[in-house]
Amino acid sequence: MISPDEALTRVLNSLDRLGNEQVALRDAAGRFLRTDVAARVTQPPFAVSAMDGYAVHGADVAKAPVSLTQVGEVPAGSRFDGTVPRGACVRIFTGGRLPDETDTVVIQENVTAEGEKILVTEPASPGKNVRLAGADFSQGDRLLKGGRRLTPRDVALAAAMNVDVLLVTRRPTVAILSTGNELALPGGDIGDNQILSSNAFGLAAQVEAWGGIALDLGIAKDTEEDLRAKADLARHADFFVTIGGASVGDHDLIQKVLVQDGLEVDFWKIAQKPGKPLIFGRFGDVPMMGLPGNPVSALVCAQLYLKPALFALQGAADPARANKPMQVISGADLPTNDSPRQDYVRATLSRDEAGRLIALPARTQDSGQLATLARADCLLIRPPHAEPSKQGDTIKALRLT
Repeated sequence: MISPDEALTRVLNSLDRLGNEQVALRDAAGRFLRTDVAARVTQPPFAVSAMDGYAVHGADVAKAPVSLTQVGEVPAGSRFDGTVPRGACVRIFTGGRLPDETDTVVIQENVTAEGEKILVTEPASPGKNVRLAGADFSQGDRLLKGGRRLTPRDVALAAAMNVDVLLVTRRPTVAILSTGNELALPGGDIGDNQILSSNAFGLAAQVEAWGGIALDLGIAKDTEEDLRAKADLARHADFFVTIGGASVGDHDLIQKVLVQDGLEVDFWKIAQKPGKPLIFGRFGDVPMMGLPGNPVSALVCAQLYLKPALFALQGAADPARANKPMQVISGADLPTNDSPRQDYVRATLSRDEAGRLIALPARTQDSGQLATLARADCLLIRPPHAEPSKQGDTIKALRLT
């Protein structure tokens, strides 16, 4: 068995970034940016008002009350072309361009207006309520870095930079193949000796959430012929994932059959629980991961290894940080981990009165109990042979996504 850290390193070292494509802004969220992007404009392009009020000379309102004369008005999207002498002001609205002579905005709540006579009732310091030209960014600033996964906030920023098309990495196609005579699809008839196939649905949702395109190849029966025929459909995918059949039982055919068809196994078995019997290698030219059949084991392994793998294929700057550890407070005593395997403990998160994240481990951690995984928010990391910890101790965790 190899450690989880070594397994992840070997997975990531075997992968190359996929090719590029251009996408419109509305399709860019969640995609991995290929190159740095520079602003094409300065933002704001000129000084603007941050509030509804009156543009004034700061020196005129250093003390209050003071009376000014309104000489014009500036709605957003227009400008005032006249002059604003000392003792005068211009009505202005949020986003309106500041008249050249003015440098301060007095908010309307601090003004009493009677026709053109404006009484400022509260003083304002010079520059108050004004956004200067370039206060956000300047033309040429490289604000979006290559390798970043674009958030909705990044998309808004790109639009403000006057960028409408972005170069991103192509989304990986992930072929998913479930195995086992015992599996039946949800919504249909279930045989006396069958169980419902849940892993493929959860895994497909994970793949899509992590930027991939899920291709469900269905369920392969426990025959060499059916497994071989369905696995052959994965040869044109960017990544191939099998579920079940990764162990060494008489009906666990993944290694037996696929090795004959070109599978080169890099490693098999990881010193962790859940998820010990995980296979990684190459099925011809396609990276392949064989997940365990137990639902918790399959989805936890996908979180730990498939997510960083998909990030690597999409050109993430640091795919190993797809699962960034965080510190939480244990909400219960934890016993010794008396195993040589690293344990990933399902837990729910809440905050205490001080705002700290409290992680409460599920009472049962059986790898067949999917309901506890669905309720969980994170995985507590318990290293091999970890000493017992007390409620209130700080512990590392991975947030489930």
